[in-house]
Amino acid sequence: MKLETKYFKTDLLAGLVVFLVALPLCLGIALASGAPLFSGIITGVIGGIVVGFLSGSNLSVTGPAAGLTAIVLAGITSVGSYELFLLAVVIAGGIQLLLGIIKAGTISNYFPSNVIEGMLTGIGIIIILKQIPHAVGYDKDSEGDFAFIENNTGHNTLTAITDAINSIHYGAIIITIVCIGILIAFNKVSFLKRIKLIPGGLVAVIAGVLINELFIASGSILAVQKEHLVNLPIPGSFNEFIGQFSLPDFKGLSNSSVWILGATIAVVASIETLLCLEAADKMDPLKRYSNGNTELRAQGIGNILAGLIGGLPMTSVIVRTSANINSGGRTKLATIAHGLFLLLAVVAIPTVLNKIPLAALAAILIMIGLKLASPKVFKHMWHNGKFQFIPFIITVLAVVFTDLLKGVGIGLVVSILFILRGNMKLAYFFRKDRHREGEQIKIKLAQEVSFLNKAAIKQTLVHLPHNSRVLIDASETVYIDHDVLELIKDFVEFTSTEKNIKVDLVGFKGAYKIENTVSHVNDADEQLEKEVL
Repeated sequence: MKLETKYFKTDLLAGLVVFLVALPLCLGIALASGAPLFSGIITGVIGGIVVGFLSGSNLSVTGPAAGLTAIVLAGITSVGSYELFLLAVVIAGGIQLLLGIIKAGTISNYFPSNVIEGMLTGIGIIIILKQIPHAVGYDKDSEGDFAFIENNTGHNTLTAITDAINSIHYGAIIITIVCIGILIAFNKVSFLKRIKLIPGGLVAVIAGVLINELFIASGSILAVQKEHLVNLPIPGSFNEFIGQFSLPDFKGLSNSSVWILGATIAVVASIETLLCLEAADKMDPLKRYSNGNTELRAQGIGNILAGLIGGLPMTSVIVRTSANINSGGRTKLATIAHGLFLLLAVVAIPTVLNKIPLAALAAILIMIGLKLASPKVFKHMWHNGKFQFIPFIITVLAVVFTDLLKGVGIGLVVSILFILRGNMKLAYFFRKDRHREGEQIKIKLAQEVSFLNKAAIKQTLVHLPHNSRVLIDASETVYIDHDVLELIKDFVEFTSTEKNIKVDLVGFKGAYKIENTVSHVNDADEQLEKEVL
C-alpha cells in the first residue's frame, strides 16, 4: 500500500489542524510585517498547495515566516512602496530557484544535530511563552511574532507575560483550560486516542467557539470580544475580493535597493527553510530524508508566484510543521490539504472563522510547544555528554532571547568550537610525569585524522622522553591527512633517532606509504616483554 493511500484520512485531518494553526499566524505575521492582512493568506495558500506539491519534504509546511517580519517591515519602507517590495519577493524567488539548481541546498547536511535539537527546543519554549498572553485574553502582540523584542509593543516576551497577567480576561482563561483539557484527553484517554475521524485540535476549536457563543448569548461578561477573535478580512463583493491582490512594479528592476532586498530575503529565507527541513526530518516518525535542493527550487517557485499576486515571502515553518507531525500528518497531502482549506475558508466561510477565540488556538500551540520542549529532550542531550549538551543549551537560550536565525548562528559557532576542540584531541595524549621507565607508550590514532589533529599529535611526539619505546597504532584509521603522515615519517626517521626512541608501527595502510614494523599490537607487547626479561 502506498503511503499516500495508507495515510489519506490522517493526512486530511492533520491538514485541517494545521489550517487552524496557520490561519491566525498568516494574519498575525502580515500585521507584524506592516503588509495587507490578505497577503499572509495568499502566501499560506501558495505555500500549502504549490510548494507542498513541489517540495522535497513529506512533512514540511510552508507559509509566511516570523523570521522575515523585520526584513519585510524595513524593506517596504526602504523601497518606498508595497508594489516594489513585491518585485523584491519575485527576485528572491528567482535567486532561490537558482540556488536549488546549483545544488546549494546540500549545506543543510552540515548542520549539527545538537544545534537542530536546540533550535526545536528553543522554538517550543518561545511558542509557550508567546501564547501565554493570548491564552489569558491579552492580544497586544501579533500572532506569529516570535522575536524576543516584540515588533508591535516594543516590550519583550517576558514583560508581555507580566502585562498579560495584569490584564486577564477570565472568559479566555476558561476557553484555554477547556481546550487544553480536550487536547490532553485525546492524547491520554484510550477510547479518544482510537478516534481517527476527528482530531483533538478540531474538537478543541469547536468547543472554544461554542463556549464563547454561549457566553455571548447569555450576555455574560466572560464573552470574548472581537479583538480576541480571529480577524480575517471579509470583502463585501467580488470586486473587493479581487482588490485584495496586488501586482509587482516591474519599473523597479533598475532600482538597486530592490535587488539588495531581494537578495537579503532569498538568503535568509533559504537558511531558515533548510534549518526547518533538517528539523522536519529529525521529527519524522518514518525517518525519511528530504532533498534540500528540491526544496529550494520549490520555495523559489512559491516566492515568485507570491510576489506576482501580492503575497509575503515564504519559508518552511517549524510551528506549522510541528503541528502537522503531531496531528498525524505523514505525506505531502497534509500540507497540500492545509493550503486548500485556507483557500476554501477565506472564500466560503470567513464569518465562521472570525468566531474562533485566539485562546482556543493558543491552547493548541501551547501543547505543540510542550512537545517540542519536552524535559525528555534535555535529559537525552545531557546523557549525550557535555560536547553535545553545551552547544544544545546555548542554542536554546540564544533562540529564546534573540530570534531563530541569530540563535542558530550562535549555536553553530559554539558547536564548531567544540568540534574543533574535539578534533584537536588525540585518543591518547602522553603525560610525561606519569611515565615509568620501561613502559611502552601507546598512541592509538582516531578513525579519521585530519589536519586539525596535527597540533595535538605533534605535541605528543615532542614530549616523548629519551630512551623510551612507543607504539603508533593506525589499525582503526580510515583516513590520515597528508601533513600528519609527513609528521609521523619525520619523527620515525629523524626525531626518534636523536632521542633514542624505539618506534613500533602497526596498522598503516599501503596507501600511507609508511612501513609497519609489527603486524599486530600484541607482537610489539611480546617483543617488549622479552627485552625487559
